[in-house]
Amino acid sequence: MSAALPRLLPFWGLLAAVHQSALAPAGPQAARIGDLWWLMFWVCTAVYALVVLALLAAVTRRREAAGIAPVVHPPAAGERRLGRWVGGATAVSAVILLGLLVASVSTGSALESLARPNSVSIDLVGYQWWWQVQYSDPMPSRRVVTANEIHIPVGQPVRLRVTSRDVIHSFWVPALHGKKDLIPGRTNDLWLRADRPGVFRGQCAEFCGWQHAHMALLVIAETPQQFAAWLDAQRQTAKPPADPLAIKGQQVFDTGPCALCHTIAGTQAVGSAGPDLTHLASRRTLAAGILDPQSLKPGNRMPAISLGADDLQALLAYLETLR
Repeated sequence: MSAALPRLLPFWGLLAAVHQSALAPAGPQAARIGDLWWLMFWVCTAVYALVVLALLAAVTRRREAAGIAPVVHPPAAGERRLGRWVGGATAVSAVILLGLLVASVSTGSALESLARPNSVSIDLVGYQWWWQVQYSDPMPSRRVVTANEIHIPVGQPVRLRVTSRDVIHSFWVPALHGKKDLIPGRTNDLWLRADRPGVFRGQCAEFCGWQHAHMALLVIAETPQQFAAWLDAQRQTAKPPADPLAIKGQQVFDTGPCALCHTIAGTQAVGSAGPDLTHLASRRTLAAGILDPQSLKPGNRMPAISLGADDLQALLAYLETLR
């Protein structure tokens, strides 16, 4: 499409630096979930091994000698011994299940113990098929709206208020927390904390339509100083382009259908149907960087836009200035 796209979409180089594993936790909630997973794994492994051994013992038992009629009813002593084995196995199974239940309830309680006052508060809204991210602030002019990318400060609790505008979605960043459903008309709370810097990939974990598998997002954990600098930069309006090609691209954006669905702060584009593009080029990924979005993400609500080659290059040049 264009030589500009690889600079705008540094996706493949990002993959090696992205973490997405519940077994490599980067926060306290994910660590507790990981501990519960390993406990269940080893308990189930031990039970499976014992069942296999018991099966092998039953299969390999010496058959009765040839010519001796099989005993239909085992002796009373054998029945009592068999009853003790069955009773013991039942008791052990009950104890194991009770222990796993206690561990599960304890983990659930620990996941809700992170709430802190004066923490970062984020409103997360799910759409088919993208994420709107808004950083709350008592002053409306200081609120930040972005898409498909969440920045959080390392070591600080973060409150996510999650909901959906269409169907049920589910927020899941395995390295930081478990799953939380986004339900239309209802707001759920989720607290998380990252204990180390990094880029952590999340995914919608509830089937939400045709492009469910392509509904991903990134959580970028950075130092408090870096987070504050990022937040201040996001509060700025888009800078007017200086390059002639980018100026033409802004005209293409403003006079075309793009401005009807997207917002660029500081311009006449105030659409709300699609993601906010004010600082588009500062994001690590882009969901629809193609002329015909339906060819890459069929079923999404962004219509195909017919642009000539010159207008397309100008538009790309303008989008690259939105940092």
